Amino acid sequence: MTFSPASLAQSWPAPSNPRPVVTFGAGSIVGDAHYPAYRKSGVQIAGLYDPDHAKAEKLAAAWGVKSFASVAEAAAVENAIFDLATPPDRHAEVLAALPDGAAALIQKPMGADLAGATEILKICRQKKLIAAVNFQLRFAPMMLALKDAIAKGWLGEVVDFDAWLALDTPWHLWEFLLKAPRVEIALHSIHYLDLIRQLLGDPRGVHAKTLGHPNHSVAQTRTSAILDYGERLRCNLSINHDHKFGRKYQACEFRVCGTEGAAYLKLGVNLDYPKGEPDILEIFPKGGDGWVNVPLKGTWFPDGFVGRMANLQRFVAGEDSELVSSVEDAWNTMALVEAAYQSSADPATPLAERP
Repeated sequence: MTFSPASLAQSWPAPSNPRPVVTFGAGSIVGDAHYPAYRKSGVQIAGLYDPDHAKAEKLAAAWGVKSFASVAEAAAVENAIFDLATPPDRHAEVLAALPDGAAALIQKPMGADLAGATEILKICRQKKLIAAVNFQLRFAPMMLALKDAIAKGWLGEVVDFDAWLALDTPWHLWEFLLKAPRVEIALHSIHYLDLIRQLLGDPRGVHAKTLGHPNHSVAQTRTSAILDYGERLRCNLSINHDHKFGRKYQACEFRVCGTEGAAYLKLGVNLDYPKGEPDILEIFPKGGDGWVNVPLKGTWFPDGFVGRMANLQRFVAGEDSELVSSVEDAWNTMALVEAAYQSSADPATPLAERP
């Protein structure tokens, strides 16, 4: 059978009758990704709340939506999907204010640490919330296509996964994280760890080192990590957000190799964020004789957010049988993040002393 790029899935089915969305938080990610995605897909934006009322009013005016005066007023909107674009240490209090049985999409990470994730999980269980975490990279067109290619056997058995990033990331765009104790893994590479979990399953463990940089005070911006999948599969991440030497040798790419084929991906949004560059997916398929470009029907931003919200909307309506990245599953991603930080804090294996 000949490999056909057009046969790979790249989008999530749209909900038949989407509910309106109420957003908590008015940070840059809302205007850069959430609202463009919702407008593109026809989802009504009912309004937003942020304790910084001036910031909330400015964003609301830009999008022509209501700015709520309080958490309680925002949470009182009937039949809404509640979109938490809040800092991780604020998720729990907002979830606690939602009506029992409500549907919520929680910005990653799921709390500031694993203890926070556990608190969120307990709140969601107690209030019977239909809650998912916004791991929208799973829904990016290139990642849906990659997942489909692996499922259809075009790579054979996946035996190597490499993530290589050398970027100049504008951390100043997110004021809340400039003094946060956990940054790189918890707020950036968590996307890659979550995607890897979806594609390859849960690893046995992780070896990691994450650190900052002498030129600034952000807690961590560089990470090396090896995920342990046993003796057949190698998984490695090399992340450097301080490659401030021009575009020429910057990179944001994955290489996924199987026993019979391979895939190359460029995650364009991280290059010159938030403007970004085009995403790329190329596949060397089983039985093929060269690399085949997969024409992409969208990008991570905003199309990954379109699919993420579509799945939650459809699950609430009974149109999807699985809630992708539910809080139950997302807790396992947080456990992997926690293990990476623990590994980074633990001493390395010392070298033997010369006799």
